[in-house]
Amino acid sequence: MKTIKLLLGFAFMATVFTSCYVEETHYIDEPAISLNQLLNSYDLWYVDINATEGYGETPFMQIAFTLSFDNGRLYANNNLVDFGSQGNGYGVQIGNYDAYDMILDVDHVIDGYDSFDVYQVDNNTIELYNPYNDTSYFLDGYQKSNFDYDFIFYDNIHYFLQEYEAWEKTYTSNYGALNDFDDENYLQFLSGGNDATFRSSQDQNVYNTNNIYWDFVGDYGVGDVSGTRYLKTLTLDYDFFSNEYFELSVINDSTIELFHANSGTLYEFRGSGYIQYYRSTDAEGKSTTEVDRFKKRKQNTKKVENNRTNTRNTLESI
Repeated sequence: MKTIKLLLGFAFMATVFTSCYVEETHYIDEPAISLNQLLNSYDLWYVDINATEGYGETPFMQIAFTLSFDNGRLYANNNLVDFGSQGNGYGVQIGNYDAYDMILDVDHVIDGYDSFDVYQVDNNTIELYNPYNDTSYFLDGYQKSNFDYDFIFYDNIHYFLQEYEAWEKTYTSNYGALNDFDDENYLQFLSGGNDATFRSSQDQNVYNTNNIYWDFVGDYGVGDVSGTRYLKTLTLDYDFFSNEYFELSVINDSTIELFHANSGTLYEFRGSGYIQYYRSTDAEGKSTTEVDRFKKRKQNTKKVENNRTNTRNTLESI
């Protein structure tokens, strides 16, 4: 995560991350430049997952926060840990691509071949239409110099919590009233499903996260705090002693701070077992390892039918 800048424009939030594709949208039918030039005209293409149209899903698009196109090499920021610094801000290479005649062919290192029809919506927005699942993704282009990495980080902080196998309690303040949460030493936030499941453990000094015995499984939620983007609320739903409420702050890419509102106690947790959402490959580009729990970004808006007409003559199996 890049150093937090205190003075960030709220206008950027409104224009970058709120997309509305309605009937009045005017597409640029014939771009003045080639598709490859268009894709290379911006450093980063932000995947506006909430603007997606259609009921299908393209796996690598669902996991990516940004895509970058570099002379046939496709890069993505799939993780929030080291977001803005990994790969000099571009993330990791996830495959190769070929761009021609407003068609984008992608050879993903894990998912294999996909093909998209590309439509230029405006000067910095493109639509990637996948005719094989009748779904359109909308990408907004930005240069690294004006891309707000910090906003993306905090706007998706629940995914950040999921990027470690466990969070280990490393500090408890000597002030604050005694409370039941004092006994909890490990937390885990699970991806997949409804993205709202956590586990906790009272184990101590566990070296291998696989050996943690999880005492409790419940639901959690992350909320906003009015007036600031850099402070969140975290609610852990414990059935046996009701909900626990915290103010959640991020110290760095591996440490979070939880302030327990009811007792006034401050805790710090350190992430253990980093989950990189990109699987390593051998010399031939084949996958050699797999991530146990597959994260995907979920659309917060209601899915709608895609009105895009499939212009491909055939939908051959690849």
